[in-house]
Amino acid sequence: MTKPETARFWDERYASPFASYGTEPNDYLREVAGKIPDGPVLCLAEGEGRNAVFLAGQGHRVTALDLSEVGLANAAALAARHGVSLETVVADITTFDLGEQRWAGIIAIWAHLPSELRPGLHAACVRALRPGGVFVLEAYTPRQLDRPGVGGPPIADALPTPEELRRDLTGLRLEQCREVDREIAEGTFHHGASTTVQVLGVKPAGPEPIG
Repeated sequence: MTKPETARFWDERYASPFASYGTEPNDYLREVAGKIPDGPVLCLAEGEGRNAVFLAGQGHRVTALDLSEVGLANAAALAARHGVSLETVVADITTFDLGEQRWAGIIAIWAHLPSELRPGLHAACVRALRPGGVFVLEAYTPRQLDRPGVGGPPIADALPTPEELRRDLTGLRLEQCREVDREIAEGTFHHGASTTVQVLGVKPAGPEPIG
């Protein structure tokens, strides 16, 4: 799909608010959120804002970035319902300037991209994290294709492996980079036994020790 087609696809998906993926945060993000230091947090491909609202509720200053105006309008409504503030930015995550050493946390939950675009985005994430900042990712892996209809794009090229992510995220200390089988219950489109990759990476605060 071209970019306008992609935006229309997501606008249509989010036309019924919160039916697609629910309002609760991703389980893995909830598990590791305490690792994110104080400071601004960027949520990539954030959709209707469930993860961003959760992090704002933890006291972070959160920016939600997504291609869908409809999704981010829903995110703003969800934030208001929970009494928290979000900055929402309608943009393409592959071309948006993430900045340099700007973020205490960058969150990429189900931000599936073609393999040719992933390394550039992930390198930008590494550059954009502050020293000590944390990168959190969960994505479906190619093994998810054995579970049709449960979740994730039905295209192997859009599904990363742990090995690919280790190569992409050079510059982070990977505390976790693992493939897991787990049950997911996130609205209509993510529901059932699933195979995902989970990443928790930390940008070193200084030079890595030798030896």
